[in-house]
Amino acid sequence: MEIDSTDRRILVTLQRTGRISNADLSEAVNLSASACHRRVQRMEQEGIISGYVALLSPRKLKYQTTVFVEIALSGQADELLDAFETAVARVPEVLECHLMAGKADYLLKVVASDAEEFARIHRRSLAKLPGVQTIHSSFSLRTVRQTTALPV
Repeated sequence: MEIDSTDRRILVTLQRTGRISNADLSEAVNLSASACHRRVQRMEQEGIISGYVALLSPRKLKYQTTVFVEIALSGQADELLDAFETAVARVPEVLECHLMAGKADYLLKVVASDAEEFARIHRRSLAKLPGVQTIHSSFSLRTVRQTTALPV
């Protein structure tokens, strides 16, 4: 699907203000409400817009600690990778899990209330994931930049 400059303006606006009404969105991008609605629907159907969410404040919800966890597995068989990915998806504190190229097989972004809680998550969940050989954890001291907005 071809994305033109009007579509880009719509996407930029929706990324900033996902709850904007169609009337306000159409005004913001200088388009009629019906044309704007059709474009948004088309981008939803094409999967360019994959969903809408509320972004929550980790700190307000007592998730003071963010930890990036590198995990190396004992092997690379498809069955082991599938088992690991299925199991890690069940750990609610794991916000992101990426299959990596390099020394680690997976990189996880994990939230916890503090270091003690992360130790419990590590012991009860991460260390028990299928095929885990080594785990290296790096604690974030401060978030310098964080966004969900893609450059469109």
